[in-house]
Amino acid sequence: MTVEEKLAVDKFHVDEEFAHIEVDKDGDAKVIDRLVKLCPAGLYVRDENGELTFDYAGCLECGTCLVAGKGTVVKSWNYPRGGMGVEFRLG
Repeated sequence: MTVEEKLAVDKFHVDEEFAHIEVDKDGDAKVIDRLVKLCPAGLYVRDENGELTFDYAGCLECGTCLVAGKGTVVKSWNYPRGGMGVEFRLG
């Protein structure tokens, strides 16, 4: 089973009222490029105009972006509120 197939069985409980990660889309371009490459969920994406698009809804809560971009592109990072976020399932 591939990593993508395993991740596909996970369930996400999205908290529409609380974005647990806030980013500065106009932040340091080098850090943005790093986040695009490092995020295992692929949530940091450059659009056709080179602008950053980000959606916290598919976050795996691994903390990679916290380590790679805290204080530059990642303005705030928290775990989702209780009962929200990713629910890992064995596939």
